[in-house]
Amino acid sequence: MEEGTEVLDPFEIRVLAVLAEKEALTPDNYPLSLNALVNGCNQLSSRDPVMAISEEAVSEVLQRLMQRKYVNGITQAGARVTKYEHRMRIKWSLEQDKLAVLTILMLRGLQTAGEIRTRSGRLHDFKSVADVEQALQFLIDKYPPLVSKLPLAPGTKEPRYGQLLGGEEALAREETAATMGGSVAQGSRLGALEQEVQQLRSQVEDLTAQFAEFRKQFE
Repeated sequence: MEEGTEVLDPFEIRVLAVLAEKEALTPDNYPLSLNALVNGCNQLSSRDPVMAISEEAVSEVLQRLMQRKYVNGITQAGARVTKYEHRMRIKWSLEQDKLAVLTILMLRGLQTAGEIRTRSGRLHDFKSVADVEQALQFLIDKYPPLVSKLPLAPGTKEPRYGQLLGGEEALAREETAATMGGSVAQGSRLGALEQEVQQLRSQVEDLTAQFAEFRKQFE
């Protein structure tokens, strides 16, 4: 297997994405300490799924990522704490726009180009959705590809994209879960409408019966 085709687990993907996100959002605190990294991994906002990873687990993930050259551990002179930085930019030859798109997909799951543009914020200022699509195409065209464009889901107009760092099987599971979620939501909406129609029908029948009784009084 060539370099860059190793499959990463969900915790490894989250740790790498948080390092890339915080590099752009909080450059003064980058590279990150273990504590800051754990907080970033378990953040409730801008994360899908939300995770709860222990400090010990993040530490083990960092060891694996350093062995595979995804992460550098830096101990500055006189500092007691090791800090960590990602190497994705170097590993995959990515400029900031491409890294921003990949990071958003790693942090928040399947998304359309429009959603990526809205959410990329301070990671990279995309002037248009077309600029996002251009960055996505670059990531799709890489060998091996880092991103995949998914077929249009039923009832949608925009294609969604997903990152391939966890492998094609993981992406397929994510796509199935997202589609099932959409179907459940659609199913519950249909169920609610059917219930409403039933209630209206029942009310009409009651009113009809009442009107019939009312008429009898004048016959």
